[in-house]
Amino acid sequence: MFESINIYSSVAVYVQIENEVRFAIASGRLKASDQLLSVRELSENLEVNPNTVAKAYRDLEVMGLVYTRRGMGVYINKGVQAQCRKDCQARLAQRAFEISQEAKSSGMSKKEFSDLIAKCWAQEGSCPSRKSVPPEV
Repeated sequence: MFESINIYSSVAVYVQIENEVRFAIASGRLKASDQLLSVRELSENLEVNPNTVAKAYRDLEVMGLVYTRRGMGVYINKGVQAQCRKDCQARLAQRAFEISQEAKSSGMSKKEFSDLIAKCWAQEGSCPSRKSVPPEV
């Protein structure tokens, strides 16, 4: 876990950590009572400031997804998977809508868009047609 964290991304690292935990809970990779890495361990693994990890963990605790046992660590709360799945689906629905509107505006057919989504779904790593896409302005 946390392999997808990119310190050079435009998305703040603490937000990426929060998202990674939420996605792992939603998918069942993290279950109730599972322990997260300590702040120190994760900050060393990601080569980021411990305050960045601490902020992500605090935010996750405020969201009710994790709890802290002083001196013991940070753990996943019980009964949060359904909420994480619902939140992830809502987030993805919004992004899918925005992307589908962009595809329509660019003249892409429903079949072309569907084929592109299928290619992306099957792809591991980078975007299948990234080489042909000009950089964003």
